[in-house]
Amino acid sequence: MDDSETKYFFLEGAVRSSKTFGSILAWCDWVENFAPKGPLIMMGNTRETLIQNVIHPLIELVGPKHAVLNRGIGTLQLFGRDVYLFGAGNIIAMRKLQGKGAVGAYCDEAPTYPKDVWEMLGTRTAADGIKIIATMNPDSPMHYIKKGYLDRLDDVNGRSWHFTLDDNPFLSEKVKGELKKQYTGLWYKRYILGLWVMAEGAVYDMFNESTHVIHDLPNRWSRLVVGVDFGISSVTSFVMVGLAADGPHAGKWIVWKEYYHDATKSRQKTDNEISKDLAAFLKHDSGRWYPESIEVDPSASPLKVQLRRDGFMHIHDADNDVKAGIMDVSSAFSSGKLLIHDSCTNLLTELPGYCWDPKSQEAGEDRPLKQNDHALDALRYACRRIFRRRPI
Repeated sequence: MDDSETKYFFLEGAVRSSKTFGSILAWCDWVENFAPKGPLIMMGNTRETLIQNVIHPLIELVGPKHAVLNRGIGTLQLFGRDVYLFGAGNIIAMRKLQGKGAVGAYCDEAPTYPKDVWEMLGTRTAADGIKIIATMNPDSPMHYIKKGYLDRLDDVNGRSWHFTLDDNPFLSEKVKGELKKQYTGLWYKRYILGLWVMAEGAVYDMFNESTHVIHDLPNRWSRLVVGVDFGISSVTSFVMVGLAADGPHAGKWIVWKEYYHDATKSRQKTDNEISKDLAAFLKHDSGRWYPESIEVDPSASPLKVQLRRDGFMHIHDADNDVKAGIMDVSSAFSSGKLLIHDSCTNLLTELPGYCWDPKSQEAGEDRPLKQNDHALDALRYACRRIFRRRPI
């Protein structure tokens, strides 16, 4: 990749459209043949997603002789060059960048970076001949990268390439069809069509009561996961999500049991009382349910201490990446993998009113309105553990 005049190279578009593969080829070619002397940077939303999405495919492409990962210190030796690996999803990454006068950077999932981190990256790569190669799935058209860079390529000295699903020669028509079924509405427009469109209206616009609400349950479950959203002076909610082992819904995940305590309508409960309520929630006629994971609101530290003290197993900090969690739930609804039993009345009440916040859109961010969402947060926590989807 010999283009001495351009600083920013943007590869954007649909998921699984080969933009990551193309960007790795371009980055390796530039590092081996054209990069000036000095430190190099590779970034992802987290270091682990960078290693999973980019570093492992890169090593497979060029071979372990030319690319050596040192996970412990967070570096990659690429064609004899030192490459520093960063997770960009927090402000700590920005502080690390302040000490690195890099001559080039590779950025995976660039729209997920805080604006301060992205702008700091631009100031850290100020030498002549530097390059920033960035891959991205479409986001809001008001996103700072879209408005400040993609819409102003001449001003920022950049070039862009748009990718569609059909640009990937390695995907069969069957796989493409399966990918298209995973997404509807907003996510289909962004991740299949590759469009930068607004998040508007209902968050789960693919949810349909006649399709997704069931009135019977299986006799056996092969897996169980519990999501817990905790509110001291508001609502505490649990949901039980099980993988049906038999019956007409075998192989589907079903939200089949819920707990909902609204402290605004009755007294507040202590951590000890919530722990006892969870124990009761897990009981059944002949014993107790033992979920493989109990995903607890990460801000509820005292509750987690209480639960562990009371002997609960497999207590985890829930992944509170709201956007990724919403995508998990949306994809599961779209593909028919997630159903809800009609007894979960609080969850079903919250679903239709869960909408995107128009004020957040003005700032280029996708955020739902923070109201009447407690059971939905518990569901999101559980589904993040079960599905953990991330567009690539």
